Amino acid sequence: MNARLVKKIGIFALIGILIVGIVLSLNTQFGSHLFADDQIGASKPPVTINPYAKALNDALQEASKAVIPAVVSIKVEIDTKQQQNPDRDMFREFFRFFGDPFEDQGPREASGSGVIISESGYIVTNNHVIENASVIIVTTDDKKEHKAKLIGRDPLTDLAVIKIEGGPFPYVHFGNMDNVKVGEMVIAVGNPLGLNSTVTAGIISAIGRGGLALLRERSPYAVENFIQTDAAINPGNSGGGLFNLEGSLIGINTAIATRTGTYIGYGFAIPIDLVKSVVLDLIDDGKINRGYIGVQIRTIDEIIAKSVGLDKVEGVVVNDVVKKGPAEKAGIEPGDVILEIDGNKVATSNELQSFVAKKRAGDKVTLTIWRDGKKINKTVKLEPRDTETDTASDNAIPGEDESTWEDKQEVKFDKLGFTVNYLTANQKEDYKVDKGAFITRVERNSVAANRGMAPNGVIVKADKKEVASPRELKKLIDSKKSGDVVIFQIKYIDSNRIIAMEIQ
Repeated sequence: MNARLVKKIGIFALIGILIVGIVLSLNTQFGSHLFADDQIGASKPPVTINPYAKALNDALQEASKAVIPAVVSIKVEIDTKQQQNPDRDMFREFFRFFGDPFEDQGPREASGSGVIISESGYIVTNNHVIENASVIIVTTDDKKEHKAKLIGRDPLTDLAVIKIEGGPFPYVHFGNMDNVKVGEMVIAVGNPLGLNSTVTAGIISAIGRGGLALLRERSPYAVENFIQTDAAINPGNSGGGLFNLEGSLIGINTAIATRTGTYIGYGFAIPIDLVKSVVLDLIDDGKINRGYIGVQIRTIDEIIAKSVGLDKVEGVVVNDVVKKGPAEKAGIEPGDVILEIDGNKVATSNELQSFVAKKRAGDKVTLTIWRDGKKINKTVKLEPRDTETDTASDNAIPGEDESTWEDKQEVKFDKLGFTVNYLTANQKEDYKVDKGAFITRVERNSVAANRGMAPNGVIVKADKKEVASPRELKKLIDSKKSGDVVIFQIKYIDSNRIIAMEIQ
């Protein structure tokens, strides 16, 4: 190798060494500046939170932190070899707990939530959570398990009380329903889908929500007067608490509106005033000493209001009264409209039921009634349900059919869309009536059908006048002019209805 080549190689090597040195020097001295414009994550948040929003966020956090320790997980063991209970089967459509809900081979586990309501360990939950349970295990927020005993349950409100030993336990503060408002922010706390101590937030969507048919199948006296919320509630939340932002318990979560078995927008909670009343009874006596008025009622609508001369659509109409029941003893009659109870206005039938459900047998209530165009007051002494009969009338007078030939003619009311015929002796006995007009047909989409009339019922009164025959009913309706309203009292085998129709 000649000297010139060696010299060139040396020069290139020296240049390389100098370049490497310069790069290393720059990286050491200026490295932080090279990456300053490419840091991971901004140095501050893009938005300064509004003080009011921060206050709301803080309130949600504080309320959640305060109430979580008082909400428990409940697991039960159910012996499915026992006779199946249709009430529980009905609730499976709303809450499907863990374990196969259709498995009937041996013991089955189910789960739900509960709320501790006393330092000594009383817990309120749903009746359908612990119904038919052979073993009840409660897991508190500190992960400890406790075997619970059943204190009492009330299927008509879907509430139950159980108790665990030990303590002292953290427990909730009861809110006041008078202060609960639509639009108010709330949190639901429970154990949805097996996820313990889950908090969801939303608002109160409605108060006094009824007509959901959650409990109606078990008894016509079942109480449905729910708080509706859009806070997410799922299977496992049942029996958990609905709280306001003060951390006060305002309801016990009981069901969801769903076609899928999971949350699709709305949940329902039993209001705290009803919860408190039921809980105190169950703790004191282990059962409910509830009083009943003894009426079949229906929320009034515009047509009924017009027919009885009310300026406003308010109150509930009495479809029928229980024979020898407290309402009948107090002089309440079918067709009466109950406007108030103890000075509290009544807007819907479930509101009236909820108010009465908080009373005990032996209590007296004052009803403000609208009858014959004026208000009157009636005092009713509530009685226990077991003194009432299942039907509202047992004054049938079976006998020979004494109807005239004219009375036996079928009468059609084409404009209203229904047909009536005379009563046979067998029908008089079956329906426990001695006169009336038997509804043989109701046309689909007719005025009568849209107002709730159905075939196989007996029209016993129209405009509060007794209907002796189809011919008399025709005379009464023919005497009316278009726009007039006629109110019908109809007796079916298993119920009674007050239906108002506008003459066409």
